[in-house]
Amino acid sequence: MTSKNDTLFARAQVSTPGGVNSPVRAFRSVGGTPRFITRAEGPYFWDADDKRYIDYIGSWGPAIVGHAHPAVIKAVQDAAVRGLSFGAPTEAEIEMAEEICRILPSVEQVRLVSSGTEAAMSALRLARGATGRDKIIKFEGCYHGHADSMLVKAGSGLLTFGNPTSAGVPEDFAKHTLVLDYNNAQQLEDTFAKLGNEIACVIVEPVAGNMNLVRATPEFLQTMRRLCTQHGAVLIFDEVMCGFRVGLGGAQKLYGITPDLTVMGKVIGGGMPVAAFGGRKDLMKFLAPLGPVYQAGTLSGNPVAVAAGMSTLKLIQQPGFYETLTAQTSKLVQGLSTAAKDAGVTFCGDSVGGMFGLYFAERVPGSYAEIMAGNKEKFNVFFHAMLDLGVYLAPSAFEAGFVSAAHDDSVINATVEAARKAFVSVR
Repeated sequence: MTSKNDTLFARAQVSTPGGVNSPVRAFRSVGGTPRFITRAEGPYFWDADDKRYIDYIGSWGPAIVGHAHPAVIKAVQDAAVRGLSFGAPTEAEIEMAEEICRILPSVEQVRLVSSGTEAAMSALRLARGATGRDKIIKFEGCYHGHADSMLVKAGSGLLTFGNPTSAGVPEDFAKHTLVLDYNNAQQLEDTFAKLGNEIACVIVEPVAGNMNLVRATPEFLQTMRRLCTQHGAVLIFDEVMCGFRVGLGGAQKLYGITPDLTVMGKVIGGGMPVAAFGGRKDLMKFLAPLGPVYQAGTLSGNPVAVAAGMSTLKLIQQPGFYETLTAQTSKLVQGLSTAAKDAGVTFCGDSVGGMFGLYFAERVPGSYAEIMAGNKEKFNVFFHAMLDLGVYLAPSAFEAGFVSAAHDDSVINATVEAARKAFVSVR
């Protein structure tokens, strides 16, 4: 019997490049047919063949309270009946901005946009406009969306295809992007010593999630903060993925470091397209209509999307939310590590808050190079074995995973039991 997923994928490839609207969904890295999802609830979703999976991507992070949470759904329904989009200000936009500024002390003002790419692109433009400089620093393996200047040895889907740059990006754009090694503090020192007065900003994922999960070292981030202050460059934390995922105050609170600008997304939309960038008021004043840095968006602050985001922000501030989320994620990683050890498979894992990483390696990696040294082939075998057993992991060895508040002990235990079977096929 032909799978409906196969039929849909064949149909999709006729009208859509590669059959998908975001590259990693195509399963090109792991092989096989992508699953077309029809519905989701709590920690689960179902594909076109009505097979249920325990979901560990959570829409790549936003579904932190679980899929289709009743409070979020009601907020969306209530907003939708009042109108889908106005192209004019709403009180809800003010409330979200105020809530973000309250939760993140480094953010004095914020602007809402519709995607993480848009937010990162706008933050970079703001940094350049405020400093009058062109050069930016990013780090190998970090992904900040698909804006031209960021597709220089970027992570995420580009790593999946073994293609570190993108066609269509002019050399004149790329030459202003300096790509350094993640967690290499000395390289930062050397670069600023040579080019400090030309650098507009440094942008970093303080907890990387797009080359798999990689933590920044405190020394790395502290060096970054000191050099940016010393040379008048803007420090941008890209917390699209880790913000509100590793903790309520994001990675900046965990590390005790105050960035000049923060890029946010995913969780603040609760599954709807909401992102934002914000920071010091003296920087934000450069944005139009106050200043010369232009940024605009027809659907920015969309009332339905903001309703989903605000509902989610309220839920994650309930007492004990992050303590439980962190404990469940740690329990998952520990269970998988024990299952691998029992099966004689070289494997380790790591987690921060509700994010986790799985590595077919002897130790947890701290850089892009160490990630690339892992056994991708074994991951692919494990991925498909888990998929067959009803567990949906990220379809790439270069992506972090996500646990939600709906992943209770029974779900975690079921995942570990599936892994015990799956690891046998990896040996």
